[in-house]
Amino acid sequence: SAYRLCIMRKLPSVLARTLTSGTSVSPELPDMSKVRSKLRDIVGASTNWRDHVQAMQERKALHSLLAKRQEDLPSRRMKDSYLEVILPLGSQPEIREKYLNVHNSVRFGRILEDLDSLGVLICYTHTKQEMQQRSPLSIVTALVDKINLCQKIIHPDCDIKFTGNVSWVGKTSMEVKMRMLQLHDGDYSPVLDATFVMVARDPENKRPAFVNPLIPESPEEEEIFKQGELNKLKRIEFSTASLLKMAPTAEERNIVHDLFLNTLDTRQEGEGTVSFHSRKLPPNSVWMEDAKLKGLQICHPEERNIFNRIFGGFLMRKAFELGWATACSYGGSRPFIVSVDDIMFQKPVEVGSLLLLSAQVCYTEKNYIQIRVHSEVYNANTREHHTTNIFHFTFVSENEVPQVVPKTYG
Repeated sequence: SAYRLCIMRKLPSVLARTLTSGTSVSPELPDMSKVRSKLRDIVGASTNWRDHVQAMQERKALHSLLAKRQEDLPSRRMKDSYLEVILPLGSQPEIREKYLNVHNSVRFGRILEDLDSLGVLICYTHTKQEMQQRSPLSIVTALVDKINLCQKIIHPDCDIKFTGNVSWVGKTSMEVKMRMLQLHDGDYSPVLDATFVMVARDPENKRPAFVNPLIPESPEEEEIFKQGELNKLKRIEFSTASLLKMAPTAEERNIVHDLFLNTLDTRQEGEGTVSFHSRKLPPNSVWMEDAKLKGLQICHPEERNIFNRIFGGFLMRKAFELGWATACSYGGSRPFIVSVDDIMFQKPVEVGSLLLLSAQVCYTEKNYIQIRVHSEVYNANTREHHTTNIFHFTFVSENEVPQVVPKTYG
């Protein structure tokens, strides 16, 4: 199967921490509404949009609670941040409608929203100080490193369980690993693995802030922590190798040149008359410039996060849905999400912004379609555009798809 297997690490049941108090034998797991309500409590966010300025002013007073050095903060273990959350699609049919798509499956965009909220709460659990009700930290999503799916269909009428914990910590950033499982015949089977990177900032979300160090407790945890360190080094290496900073490698130049030669129209009289503009499309192919879809969102207060910026999960859902529509129209059949890679959150999106989304098929192979979605905000007053996010989605289509072919060097 082309689907990557999800690696499930069975953490001891003693790790299962819930947001609900009480010492009953089988504590009821919190659901997603409790996750979001807990986040509002931790930050002291207002539920009224008109009160948000006052709520943010109150957060300024929390500056004095920030650690001056990471060494001043108590170390934490992986199990200290472990959370389990239920999405009761089977046992509470009334919430099903929000998650349902036209194919009688679960909307993956909604799952992205839930993962984003849970990732932030896991980080707040890692950094929680016992004596403080409100956290001085503003924890925001910096990057979705990887989401791998091992099931094509997510059923809309079976309970879903999310589990996760902090897996690596730097000075001001945290890597979170989350898993999603779905209940079938009395057992939870794996659906996806996700790795997010979160950053901690001061109460006003202006400067980086230190977070509690993480101490691995077993060889398995050492391995997970080491992988987090490698992931960080790979990201640094990848950013320095950007084409905006570095020339293409010899191998990359050959690939580009071969693509160019394959689309050169040599039917003209004599080689001397063949021009760079004489191009022809190979059989069963589509020019990349003809494989695009665009969308526009007005960012209303309803979509704001606890810091009164637009919720990262909402941006991911909108980008995913445009990406899915692009893959659907390109392949001519229903696409299934296989993997999500490298979603960079470069700038926050303010409430009231005009959000422009542009989806592009950028690579194809057999049944696979790679989609890149570029997101930017447009400021009507200054007439300026700023990139906020780049998204990468890999879909598999029911049928083999045409090959996408670039026309320009870019």
